[in-house]
Amino acid sequence: MTAVDLTGKVALVTGGAGGIGSAAVRRLAKLGARVAVLDLDAAGAERVASAAGGLAVCGDVADPATMPAAVARVEEELGRLDVVLLNAGIGGGQAGIDDALDVARYRKLVGVNVDHVVYGLCAAVPALRRQGGGKVVITASLAGLAAMTADPLYTLTKHAVVGYARAAGQALAPEGIVVSALCPGFVDTLLLGAAKEEFDAVSFPLLTPADIADALESVLSGGEAGEAWVVQPGGAALPYRFRGVPGAGQLPPDVVLGRG
Repeated sequence: MTAVDLTGKVALVTGGAGGIGSAAVRRLAKLGARVAVLDLDAAGAERVASAAGGLAVCGDVADPATMPAAVARVEEELGRLDVVLLNAGIGGGQAGIDDALDVARYRKLVGVNVDHVVYGLCAAVPALRRQGGGKVVITASLAGLAAMTADPLYTLTKHAVVGYARAAGQALAPEGIVVSALCPGFVDTLLLGAAKEEFDAVSFPLLTPADIADALESVLSGGEAGEAWVVQPGGAALPYRFRGVPGAGQLPPDVVLGRG
């Protein structure tokens, strides 16, 4: 991996007070960046930012006004924006496959996991353009590449994020703005909730927030536009190789009609 030097650069991390977010903030600061920490938890954002010599910003990322305001404040107080980690995320908390859908909870999930990513990218791109380019990394999940039957709604949001990163990455690449996604397996953070005990009971290997920070550094070092990087315990982060979609006339009729 090529060494990453962010001296003189400015980064913004959403969900920066959490396990993955705080590890990412520490790593970005270690690489030389001044880091803005955005989180709904004002005290947590202040604690993490203070330890990294950065800027604390409090806000709800699901609110469409939060990301534009955060980017404006970063540019005003830190002078520029070069790297963005759109990391804030929550779990589904319900299956979403029957009539008992809690709509308010569902909307909150989509607001944080999907809307915030769109708001964040739209807010960041003009600032990155002013620097002649930059990097945006979105924290997705393996649930963005494979079906997680225990949480279909979470799977929905992470598939959306991966697709958005792939398409936006290709669209923005000519401007020197590299958009990519991180797709980690299960990470030992509070987001696991009660499942942590189940994993521990069967000695299931979990990633650590530091593993995700390592993966982030790898993406910043050599990631290309539109990639989705898989992160699993015991191995290096690697870009996922998507299969191409067959062109018209390349599939037998029974497959096209769903009988294959």
